[in-house]
Amino acid sequence: MAELLNRAVAEEYASWFRALADPSRVQIVEYLARQDRPMSVGEIVAAVGLAQSTVSQHLRILTEVRFVLVEPVGNARHYRINTRCVDCFPSAADVVMGRPAPQATGGCA
Repeated sequence: MAELLNRAVAEEYASWFRALADPSRVQIVEYLARQDRPMSVGEIVAAVGLAQSTVSQHLRILTEVRFVLVEPVGNARHYRINTRCVDCFPSAADVVMGRPAPQATGGCA
């Protein structure tokens, strides 16, 4: 009988999947990944067409799991994709689907 995935790893992966369980958050992650630079909330709002408060809530969830990193810029905050975490995410999907994980790239912290 095959071993279960380690519980701590399963919990971390589940938090990632929960964070992406909303199509707007998937769009925000994809947009930030394509832009490959820190962006203001206003820029993200303009791109996704949602209210500022909604985008801020989505960004909060994405920063909690570290898909997105926040950088203070004066009184504002800029958001950028966490490329280390995004690199790990396909591995999480592979492991959950019973496939061997691709070679690790250094963690998602």
